Amino acid sequence: MKIRRGKNVLGGPLAPCNLDPVTGYLRDGCCHAVPGDMGMHVLCARMTAEFLEFSRAAGNDLSTPAPQFGFPGLKPGDRWCLCVTRWKEALEAGFAPPVVLEATHMSTLEFVDLEDLQNHAENALG
Repeated sequence: MKIRRGKNVLGGPLAPCNLDPVTGYLRDGCCHAVPGDMGMHVLCARMTAEFLEFSRAAGNDLSTPAPQFGFPGLKPGDRWCLCVTRWKEALEAGFAPPVVLEATHMSTLEFVDLEDLQNHAENALG
């Protein structure tokens, strides 16, 4: 399997998103671009209560643990590799969670403008 490691949306090396809970399509803590990942889990975001509710209402409950899949359930403050299209939907609906730019894979830019990501950057929220 070829993993597109490499760079983040700022052009630097891809930083880990989270190890507790461990995230990423490969569950290695990074938001790599991986062949076969139909969801494109390449955007690292810090969860908010509003986004978790938005995602649940859209049919993807990220708050409820699913131990059979090794999924602990997320809470506000957790970092997680999101599907880039779900983040874009949340952006359009006004519920986009903050983005960790250094841990967001450059392939995200195929779907979302860098300016939108920067406007929702974790550090931009103070």
